[in-house]
Amino acid sequence: SEGDPRMKRILVLTVCPEAFDGFLKLPLAERAVKKGIMEICVKDLREYAGGSFRHMDDSPFGGGAGMVMRARPILDAVAEEKLAHSASLCIGFTPAGEVFSQKMARELAQREELILVCGHYEGMDERAAGCFDRQISIGDYILSGGETAAQVVMDAVIRLLPGIIRTRSTEEESFENGLLEYPQYTQPAHLPEGDVPEVLLSGDHEKIRLFRLKESLRRTKERRPDLLEKHVFTEEEARLYKELEN
Repeated sequence: SEGDPRMKRILVLTVCPEAFDGFLKLPLAERAVKKGIMEICVKDLREYAGGSFRHMDDSPFGGGAGMVMRARPILDAVAEEKLAHSASLCIGFTPAGEVFSQKMARELAQREELILVCGHYEGMDERAAGCFDRQISIGDYILSGGETAAQVVMDAVIRLLPGIIRTRSTEEESFENGLLEYPQYTQPAHLPEGDVPEVLLSGDHEKIRLFRLKESLRRTKERRPDLLEKHVFTEEEARLYKELEN
């Protein structure tokens, strides 16, 4: 609706536009576009590179292995886009960026437009970073290009937009309340590998809620204790967590 600050457009700038062919056919992205919730554009950065060969890379000054993406095509591409879409937030992907999180996904989903710039080769000329409003890393490892990182961010952001999936589904997922999600079960109730906990079959919604919260705390304690170090416990969570320790 008019005045709604939630995302309406994502532009991806990349030297490998074909990397997004499959992503755009996935149900999440396809649904967002078909329902008119948002527009997704993918542009080849080579269109902004000069010369007949449209080279995007060159040898690094000072020597070293590999090639580096030239700054000028990136700067020109972002400048042209921002001239047409002044509300765009430009994001560059780099191992030195902020680590992506669910909290960040929610922040980005509130933006009207995003420009995602995918690095490649041995990285970008540092001067290209001047056009980024934010630099993001999706983890402490090295990828061959930013295309995978861009798709991770797009997936996390698009699914938060109204009309894509049920709101309650996103509210009860891992990391939304700072904890891992509780374990889920479906039919059949009994398998040789184990039975569904009786409380989930009881129909008692309050008991089910408490069970799930306790299991969420248990799973976080066992698998991601680092999350608990910065978690602000409610009185109810503190009581249930104390039961786990006893």
